[in-house]
Amino acid sequence: MTQRIDYQKQSPELFKKFVEFSLALKHSAVEESIRHLVDIRASQINGCAFCVDMHVKEATIHGERPLRLHHVAIWRESTLFSPRERAALAWTEALTRIPEHGVPDEIYDRVRTQLSGKELSDLTFQVMSINAWNRVNVGFRVAPGTYDKAFGIDKSGLA
Repeated sequence: MTQRIDYQKQSPELFKKFVEFSLALKHSAVEESIRHLVDIRASQINGCAFCVDMHVKEATIHGERPLRLHHVAIWRESTLFSPRERAALAWTEALTRIPEHGVPDEIYDRVRTQLSGKELSDLTFQVMSINAWNRVNVGFRVAPGTYDKAFGIDKSGLA
């Protein structure tokens, strides 16, 4: 598949503002390792090859273990994730696939036992951001690896 329009060139001001929003999330109350897991899981659900590729490479650069990256898709069955990580992944899935009747209290309650109000709020913005990136990259068919060098993720050794 070939890329459709270049949304960065078509809407440069909106792209710039959204990048600024996404960069602000790097200072969230949620630790980087969880943010990587969230980005990967939402991207898997949304079928965003570009974002799965990018966030696996970023997580690798930041020291994430390869087996855990393979287990993100099966996090419920895996023993490799902490209760806090599991709560974040459950919240990610609930907000990515918003159920017909909203997020169940059981999921919210589980997340609240693991995350503070600030952390949950920041995590929600993280989920919002990755879902938006997924939609633009899927919609315009951005190919995996397209911006590796520009984003500095060519250093992951996963070319």
